[in-house]
Amino acid sequence: MDKLKIKIIMGSTRPDRFSEHPARWIAGLAEAKREFDVELLDLRDYPMPFYDEPVSPTYRKGPPHDDMAKQWAEKIKEADGFIVVSPEYNHGYPAVLKNAFDQVYFEWNQKPVAFVSYGSTGGARAVEQLRGMAVELQMAPVRNAVHIFAPWDLVADGALKAGALDPYAHSAESMLVQLLWWTRALKTARG
Repeated sequence: MDKLKIKIIMGSTRPDRFSEHPARWIAGLAEAKREFDVELLDLRDYPMPFYDEPVSPTYRKGPPHDDMAKQWAEKIKEADGFIVVSPEYNHGYPAVLKNAFDQVYFEWNQKPVAFVSYGSTGGARAVEQLRGMAVELQMAPVRNAVHIFAPWDLVADGALKAGALDPYAHSAESMLVQLLWWTRALKTARG
């Protein structure tokens, strides 16, 4: 069987964002699984306008009108599954991430999604909202997630402290095992 294409989406575009660290960390753990072909998708590389198409992507025939949104749609279409790395802002996830989800519809359908989050509650409230949105997009959110607490204590001079994410390795492994199962199952079903 071909490798399963997993796209890891960095859900923050802020300067000096923390998401670079857990995104690269989870990418390394996912790449260690021989079944996965992993690619990082940085929303900074896809500066899409706020969604303003005349109709919902659910009813749209053809690609989005915006060129950057077209590129985004193609990347999402390539994927067999996703890992979303998201901060929690004000009990929710960032607007830039919501906008990225809103740009396309069919490209997300029948694909699994896992979450790595961070914040004062480990990003749990952001993940709770992301799961509901994923279901509306006909995705399959996996049960286990990685919740990183107090990320501001894990960096020094812009660099991740040595071993800072080690306490999260077990939850990451459990999440990746679930993501692997769901990705295989749904790719087979889509085929």
